Amino acid sequence: EGGVHIELAVSYLTDYMFRGIDRSENLELTDPVGVIPPDFKPSGKEDAANLQINSRLEWDLGRLPHPFLGVFVNVYDADPVSQFQEIRPFFGAEWTVRPFILAGGNNSYIFPDRDPFNTVEAFASLTLDDSYFFKTDKPILSPYVFAAYDYDLYDGLYMEAGFNHEIEFEDLDIVLIGHAHVAYVNSNKQFIYLDPSEDSGWHHYQVGLTGQYMLNSALRIPPRYGDWSFEGYVYYTDGIDNDLRSNTQMWGGGGIRFRY
Repeated sequence: EGGVHIELAVSYLTDYMFRGIDRSENLELTDPVGVIPPDFKPSGKEDAANLQINSRLEWDLGRLPHPFLGVFVNVYDADPVSQFQEIRPFFGAEWTVRPFILAGGNNSYIFPDRDPFNTVEAFASLTLDDSYFFKTDKPILSPYVFAAYDYDLYDGLYMEAGFNHEIEFEDLDIVLIGHAHVAYVNSNKQFIYLDPSEDSGWHHYQVGLTGQYMLNSALRIPPRYGDWSFEGYVYYTDGIDNDLRSNTQMWGGGGIRFRY
């Protein structure tokens, strides 16, 4: 209680998939809420590297909600307008009331040299700590629901439900985490494709696997300097409703994560 937790992840990914959309390609559209022209072809190279930096600072207030803040950055070398493609500061709070973990906050999306795309949203999530029911040390599936309402540019709702399953190989310092989710959008102009009236429906599903190799033992890093890990990612994303804007993509990458 009273401590401060820091988390920093630096990753290279083949694609920047954001809520079922290849963000790097779609940012080349001139109208953020317009339909996609039939002859639209992104100028960026397929599977061009995306450097992503994700940082978070959280204050542990014991049984009270834990406030947090951070920033996400995506750097895309193949972008013809701005390599610093997206900067996303965020803040909020997380509160554990077993067996539930509640969180809420605000995201601000800033796109350098693309001011028409800038927007903000409020978000909330509810995660079930199923170890409470299974009497286990760690959660089994951690099912969750997530919702974000864009109250600026897109004026619509994005909803997601999924789970994460973790398998730990303690002797090898390896952790495998399986992910799966499905998403629904409602009156959200960000997902308009060819028909401006089509902005609601089941949007996409995603499955993936994250592998973590804990580096503290291998590199003889004392725990007082935090927890270090190398991570590898592989995901598959596919659209559900063909009338909504989405991308089908197998993507992945790797990076380093630090927790303190």
